[in-house]
Amino acid sequence: MPHPSITAELAPDKPAYILAGSGEVVTYGQLDRRSNQAAHLFRSLGLKTGDHIGIMMYNCRQFLEICWGAQRAGLVYTPISTHLKKAESLYILNDCNAKAFISCGALAGVAEEVLEGSHKKVDHFLMVDGESVGYQSWDKLLETQVSSRISDESYGVSMLYSSGTTGKPKGVFIPPKTTDVHAPDDLSITVGDQFGFGGEAVYLTPAPLYHAAPLRYTMMNIYLGGTCVIMESFDPEKALQAIERYRVTHSQWVPIMFVRMLKLSEEIRSRYDMSSMKLVIHAAAPCPVEIKEKMIDWWGEIIIEYYAASEDVGATLINSRDWLTHRGSVGKAFIGKVRICDEDGNELAFGEVGNIYFSDKEDKFDYHNDPEKTAEVFNSKGWATSGDVGYLDQDGFLYLTDRKNFMIISGGVNIYPQEIENLMITHDKVADVAVFGIPHAEFGESVQAVVQPMNMNDATEAFSEELLSWVRQRLSSVKTPRHLDFTDQLPRMDNGKLYKRFLVEEYKNSSLI
Repeated sequence: MPHPSITAELAPDKPAYILAGSGEVVTYGQLDRRSNQAAHLFRSLGLKTGDHIGIMMYNCRQFLEICWGAQRAGLVYTPISTHLKKAESLYILNDCNAKAFISCGALAGVAEEVLEGSHKKVDHFLMVDGESVGYQSWDKLLETQVSSRISDESYGVSMLYSSGTTGKPKGVFIPPKTTDVHAPDDLSITVGDQFGFGGEAVYLTPAPLYHAAPLRYTMMNIYLGGTCVIMESFDPEKALQAIERYRVTHSQWVPIMFVRMLKLSEEIRSRYDMSSMKLVIHAAAPCPVEIKEKMIDWWGEIIIEYYAASEDVGATLINSRDWLTHRGSVGKAFIGKVRICDEDGNELAFGEVGNIYFSDKEDKFDYHNDPEKTAEVFNSKGWATSGDVGYLDQDGFLYLTDRKNFMIISGGVNIYPQEIENLMITHDKVADVAVFGIPHAEFGESVQAVVQPMNMNDATEAFSEELLSWVRQRLSSVKTPRHLDFTDQLPRMDNGKLYKRFLVEEYKNSSLI
């Protein structure tokens, strides 16, 4: 399994990655030179093996050059969501003790606030594609560096922070097993061959590189000598255009992207040639059964779903054929063993809903600077939980019910918002939906829905009544939302996850009877 520097020697003009929107190509030769220059630049700033850096950038050419430079310099690199503001960004930078922060000109406003609030805890501030007071130009500094390899190369790794859907984000640190930069990464060993990645693969990532899966799969494909096509931002039709134009063979999505592509007109969807695709991966959030059925009908039985977490406590996998006979499942375990437990840690029988744990996983992770939170993940048997709730069927296939923290208890009845959301998103006039509990004087909690309509002209009382009646015909009355509001944009980030905590905080003072 070659490091990109080996591919650079064998095929220097082969595209390592292409920016789908601009068409800009970075060859393996260019990536090798620039990542070496980046490693020298890090050393010139005094950064040593094991030091941390923070990266807040949109998808662009320099993003991967910086990551590969950090990988060669033995740094721990932490991408930060471009949606975060000053306080959240500073929290992550301070928590990981970043020695350098790299941003981009398009985010100069937030970058300036981060600089102002850092109180000199970060030593170096750099900016690509732009300049700002207090920031050095990454691009200009890089040009001054030699392109040979640094003398003390060491294996650098990413440390990503949990998405913070239910609280403050936590840094998930899995230390490297070796200092050899040429050693194969774990992802290439566990799924690279199984998913058919390699020198002939053309992998499309429609999501931001600051998320775990897009970054790690992109770097894995480059590690294995393939070509990556990176969308600067997701657009449903432009994604189809990219697949046709670059003859994409592999791609990875989140369910909300499926939803938005399916809501394109049939004329638009049939306009593009999807025949080059050999494997379609999806993960990160539950996929409604009807949505996945439609995707398999459209793209064929090439869709694979995995269920995992940034903490790498374990994983399940399911292909299209197995899914069609186990609709709604996220598959069987292929890393670790799935255990379903009650609140006291007792293992439950098939079909019983409980907390999802994984056992038999050798490697352990740590939440950076938070041993207490790390300990909470593991039970007395050493099994680790993902924080999700679900059950196993008789065949050993796992089904997700919801996040434990999102469960609504109304009148003593457990209600899982995911089931309601999965139904409502299939309505033709609904672009996105969030369901959660709000305080209720009699029942404890009441079911609240917030809907993002396809067209804000539909945000009317008449459509609200129509939609609730539609839900009531398909779900029990206890699960049907008692209240429904409209919004033009739900707090769903590019990783496909809905940040319900923002909505819960907004509604927490409500008291409806």
